[in-house]
Amino acid sequence: MPIVRPSEAVVHEIHGARFVSYATPLTGSTELAAWRGEIPAGTKAPAHTVSKEEILHLLVGELLVTLDGRTDRVTAGDTLIINAGATLAVENPTSETAVTWVTTSLGLEAELADGTWIVPPWAN
Repeated sequence: MPIVRPSEAVVHEIHGARFVSYATPLTGSTELAAWRGEIPAGTKAPAHTVSKEEILHLLVGELLVTLDGRTDRVTAGDTLIINAGATLAVENPTSETAVTWVTTSLGLEAELADGTWIVPPWAN
């Protein structure tokens, strides 16, 4: 049984947020990727369009999430379903770090507003 210990997780930092990668092909996953996201207070991540469905569960804190132009406040315990092709922007307007758990299919890519594509290593 593959077990990924916190000390074995791979950390990536981009756009002011931290992604702690647990489930990837490098750790034995063949279909899914899963990571913990840490969004510091005051962080505003750029809008991006995702190529695969993502499930985001907020473990700690509060976020403002804009999904396809609609902005909602998300609090600890809430789960977002972000369909493939949706455009997502995340902001942490609070004074504490928000912590998420995200799961998606392997191969996720994200397109920024300027047409730049990101292939997140924590999702592939």
